[in-house]
Amino acid sequence: MMLQIYKSKIHRVKITEANLNYIGSITIDENLMKAANLYEGERVQIVNNNNGERIETYVIKGQAGSGIICLNGAAARRAQVDDIVIIISYAFMTPEEAKEFQPVTIFPGENNQLL
Repeated sequence: MMLQIYKSKIHRVKITEANLNYIGSITIDENLMKAANLYEGERVQIVNNNNGERIETYVIKGQAGSGIICLNGAAARRAQVDDIVIIISYAFMTPEEAKEFQPVTIFPGENNQLL
């Protein structure tokens, strides 16, 4: 049996851009991606604290140190600039792996920068 377990989380970052004219995805500052153990192309869930929306998409690497959190394509309709979101990824693992696994959570500060 495989379980889907919380793997990574970027807790409470601010949307900096919403680009409707893009195929789809979320662009995330490369520094945040590395700190949260997220990979380009990885599936993520985005939870919008301002309006309760929950969407799924995939990660695109943004410029390191830029603080960018940009919803692209249809996802851009689900948040506004300055909305606060939580970005979560999950991984499949066996129950044995899940017992030992330690997820990564980061808490960026002002302007979506690592503390």
